[in-house]
Amino acid sequence: MSTLLFRDADVLGLPATGFGIGLAVLGAVVFAGGLAWRAAKRRRRIAAGEPEPAGNVLERARALPRLLRARREGYTGLPKSRIALWAVALVYLVSPIDLVPELLPVLGVTDDAGVLVWLLTSISAASGVFLRWERDRVRQ
Repeated sequence: MSTLLFRDADVLGLPATGFGIGLAVLGAVVFAGGLAWRAAKRRRRIAAGEPEPAGNVLERARALPRLLRARREGYTGLPKSRIALWAVALVYLVSPIDLVPELLPVLGVTDDAGVLVWLLTSISAASGVFLRWERDRVRQ
């Protein structure tokens, strides 16, 4: 992108191509660091004895209705506050009123995308923990 924008001009004293390569390398380093951080976080969770989520994406999606039914029947792994946050996120996504209007070229869609990503990962994590609880209960 920097090569297209600056073409023949230097960027911070570097040729545009060199600057672009530097950004690509920086992106790869940040990506690798994120993977390492995520693996360390998972090891800490396992060491602390937290339940590891179970199931793939389709199993977790199919488990969502059972999760909501089990919540009403006494399952304590999903607090009411999380369900309320999910409802607020859904209303925010559907509502035409936004914190950042869609008229702004990139930022307008970014806030909705962030809320959607949070909503999907939160639902996936909660249903994964529910699947683990369900499988452990069947084994007993």
